[in-house]
Amino acid sequence: MISLLDSEAFILSLVTGVYLLSLWLYRKTKIPLLHPVLVSIPVLALFIRCTGMPYTAFERGSRIIDFLLGPTVVALGYLLYEQVSQLKANAVSILTSVFAGSAVGIVSVVLIARWFSAEPALIASLEPKSVTTPIAMSIAEKSGGIPSIAAVAVIVVGIFGGIVGPFILDRLGVTSRIARGLALGSAAHGLGTARAMELGAVEGAISGLAIGVMGLMTAVLVPVIEWMLG
Repeated sequence: MISLLDSEAFILSLVTGVYLLSLWLYRKTKIPLLHPVLVSIPVLALFIRCTGMPYTAFERGSRIIDFLLGPTVVALGYLLYEQVSQLKANAVSILTSVFAGSAVGIVSVVLIARWFSAEPALIASLEPKSVTTPIAMSIAEKSGGIPSIAAVAVIVVGIFGGIVGPFILDRLGVTSRIARGLALGSAAHGLGTARAMELGAVEGAISGLAIGVMGLMTAVLVPVIEWMLG
């Protein structure tokens, strides 16, 4: 049993199998709270806990999935190429919207965290909550935060945004496909983009662009806002 739990092939099959079953359940029920990521995480965590599998073994066995995250994000470039005319026509609006979203996102979380008397390290960990995990961890580390907390915050924000984002946009009457894609990509990064791609090609492409631009602007704005807020 111990050798099985240390097997990379077993761990990779486990993660893939749990996700595919979760995806099947989500597509079957269409219930937002049964999103594959939201279901997979607690199921895998429970399995690790009950079997006593060392986290290092799980991390080693699933490293190929972690590696594929990079090429997957790069592959979004093909969708952007298909929508290049949309991007050129709305370049100023897109950059302005993402800049405003990044600034508001950072300032709001800093002020709320300070209101709750959070420690500086925790605040620094939450500042990059709306960018993709690798960028968020790097920004948090350079700001004196804790990368692991930043990663958890990113996942929670992504799941929440992917689930309730389209519902909120519908309620607010936001019908522009570009605006919907920007909102999901800027606020909920990769998971928001996955949800945006379900809505349409334009939404998915714009959301993918928002991930990169949001990451760049957040990396620039975090130290500036920290300096301005003291």
